[in-house]
Amino acid sequence: MISKREIKNNKEEIPMEHYMEQFAAIDPLEAAARCRVPYNEETQEFTVELMGISYQVHFPDFQVQTEEEGFAALRDMAAAKMLVARYLIRGTYFPAGGKYLTFRESPWGEIYHVQFSGRCLSRLAFGFGYKLPVFAAAMEKLGAEKVKAGDEGYLFEIMPGFFMQFILWGADDEFQPTSQILFSDNIPQSFDAEDLVVMGDISITTLKNIPV
Repeated sequence: MISKREIKNNKEEIPMEHYMEQFAAIDPLEAAARCRVPYNEETQEFTVELMGISYQVHFPDFQVQTEEEGFAALRDMAAAKMLVARYLIRGTYFPAGGKYLTFRESPWGEIYHVQFSGRCLSRLAFGFGYKLPVFAAAMEKLGAEKVKAGDEGYLFEIMPGFFMQFILWGADDEFQPTSQILFSDNIPQSFDAEDLVVMGDISITTLKNIPV
């Protein structure tokens, strides 16, 4: 019988191999210009920022280096590696227009909403909805900006020029906690709906790993 670990590894390793092959075939200078990600021709490295941490991503083997000693998504999460690889392979940077969208409002958002709700909205709500002060402290450590929404709401930059909002309503005697995640309007232009799910997953995982 195949174990859950083997199933998880297959789901991650097979797509990873696929994206690594595609990544190795890109023109790094073209990708850097298209995505507005700095590339050093001498060291053959992209400088990628994700959740406030800077990484050096070597081309063409996608070896990731960072000075961060704690949790670092692009180093520690296969999903983060695939997100960045997909962006460099086929993404294009668009400037934000100032609006924020729910996941449902993004292209194909209705199709992936069940996955997004379980993997991101419920996880955020039940991970922090019973401990709002911990959520606020972690967001402050992340350098997020407080917004007037929900019981606690914060705006943060997931990648340079791309912003998200985490909004929480805490639990009370009658209701369970709920959450909302908003994306700056340029994210659906630059990333697929599947990538938005991964962005939510990466941000929540990072938040859970911030010591407070």
